[in-house]
Order: sequence, then structure tokens, then C-alpha cells
Amino acid sequence: MKIWTERPSRTDVEAVVGRYFSLLRAGKIPQAEQLVDHPSVRHVLKSLWAGSVGAGAEADEAGCSLAADEGERDLSWLRELDLGGFHWGHTGGHVYVEVIYRAEIIEVSLGFWVKPIDAGWVVAGPSTLW
Repeated sequence: MKIWTERPSRTDVEAVVGRYFSLLRAGKIPQAEQLVDHPSVRHVLKSLWAGSVGAGAEADEAGCSLAADEGERDLSWLRELDLGGFHWGHTGGHVYVEVIYRAEIIEVSLGFWVKPIDAGWVVAGPSTLW
């Protein structure tokens, strides 16, 4: 996890978020977890699954979708996700990022924030926003 001695710029935060998402898409969950101040991405995976593959499978196959637990074991579906737009809060302390699945923005966004710690500043998150 990168620690800044001064509050990081938006560009710095967006770079961390982009790297985090790239690691997720590659199935490198432990590396993604180490990049931001957050203990686990399990809730992120479940939300992204539900908002993308799970939602589409339920609509297309009337409930014959893979269980969310299976979506956590086989992470190949993550490669179909992309980041959309970054939307910053008015204070510059938090940002949410749209997620795209098969060229459509899904209902789940990822939220990150700039967090002060004793040694400086870190990027924390993500939270999942519906």
C-alpha cells in the first residue's frame, strides 16, 4: 500500500484505483488487497458478480445463473469488466467509479476515499455502491 506524506492528487488516486481494478480483472486478489487500505475484496467480488454476470444470467436464463460462490472460484468473468467514469466528491476526498460489463454501465460502482493515517495518506476502499 502506497503511503503519501502529503494528500495525494486526483491523478495519484485514479492511478491506484486503475491498478487495483487491473489486478482484480487479472484474478490477482491478494495483490489487489495489498494495494489499498481494506482487508478483503470478497464483498466487492459478490457485488460485481451480482451487478454484472449474475444479473444478466438471471434475466437471460430465468434463475439458472452460477452461484455467487462459484463466481468467486472462477474469476474469468472479471475480464469482461472495465472501469467507466470517475466521479469525485466536492471536497476531493472520495471518488466513485462506474463499472462497465459488456459495454453497459452496471448498477454497482466502486467507492474509494483518501484517508489520513499516522504516517501520511492512503487510498482506502473500495466500498460498493448500488
